[in-house]
Amino acid sequence: MTTNALAMSLADRTPKRHRHTVRLRHLKVARVEQLSHALVRVIMAGPELSGFSSLGFDDHVKMFFAAPGEAKPRLPTVGPNGLEMPEDGPPLLGRDYTPRSFDPETGELAIDFAIHHDGPASNWARAAKPGQSAWVAGPRGSFVVPLTFDWHLLIADETGLPALARRLEELPAGTRALALIEVEGQDDVIPLQTASDASIVWVHRHGSDPNQTGPLLEALTRTALPSGDFFGWIGCESSTAKALRSFLVTERGANPKWLRASGYWRRGDAGVHDHFDD
Repeated sequence: MTTNALAMSLADRTPKRHRHTVRLRHLKVARVEQLSHALVRVIMAGPELSGFSSLGFDDHVKMFFAAPGEAKPRLPTVGPNGLEMPEDGPPLLGRDYTPRSFDPETGELAIDFAIHHDGPASNWARAAKPGQSAWVAGPRGSFVVPLTFDWHLLIADETGLPALARRLEELPAGTRALALIEVEGQDDVIPLQTASDASIVWVHRHGSDPNQTGPLLEALTRTALPSGDFFGWIGCESSTAKALRSFLVTERGANPKWLRASGYWRRGDAGVHDHFDD
C-alpha cells in the first residue's frame, strides 16, 4: 500500500464529531415497556422534538428529575454556550442517557433505563406513566464511528446495553461484530436485532456484586478475538471500562485510537460519566 493509500485508509477510519444546538425539551411519556426486570423503555413524544438529531449510537441526552418530595425538577436555562446551571440552591438532578431510538415520522424518542438500583432516574422510570412530563436536553454532539473496520467489538453492562443494542441494529449486513454483555442472569437477556454477522456473548453475574470488575474482564480474557483491525467500544462501570481498555491495548494489541471506553457509572458516586479515550 502506498503512503497516500495508507493515509486515505486511516482517514476513512477516523471517527467524526458533529455538534448540535442544545435545546431543553418538555416532553410527555407516551408509553412504557418492561424489557426485563432490570431494564425499562420509556417512549416520549411532543412537538418540541421537532429538529431532534442523534447521529451516533452512543450519543447522550441529559434528563432532569425531581428531588424527593418535589413535584417538578429544577431545570437549567439554555444560553449561547449550552446548558447553564443555577448558581444557587440545591443541585440539579440530571442524568445522561442514550437515545435508544428516535422516529421523526411518529415524533417518538425512546430511552432505556437500567433500574437495578435506587436513584432519581431509576425511580422515575419505574413509576413512569403515559402523560407524565419529562425534560430532555441535547444531545450536545455526536461521535460517529465509521464502518470501515474489519470488525467491531462492543462491551457493556446494563447501563451501556442501550447504546450497544442500537449499534447492533445500525450495523449493515456483512459486518462482523463481537458483543460481550454483562447482566445479572438469564432473566435479563433480551432479544437483540441486527443484520450484521454478530457473535453475542451474555455474561451473567449470578448474584455476585454488580460493583465487581471481574465478570466482563474474565469473559474478554477467555474470548478469542477475530483477526483484522477493529474498533472497540466499551460502556459500563468506570473502573471496569478502564481495566477493559487497558487489557485490550496491552494484551491484545488494540490501537488505542480505535477504542472508545466510557464509564457510564462509578461505584460510590452518582451522576458520573467518565471517558478514557486518548
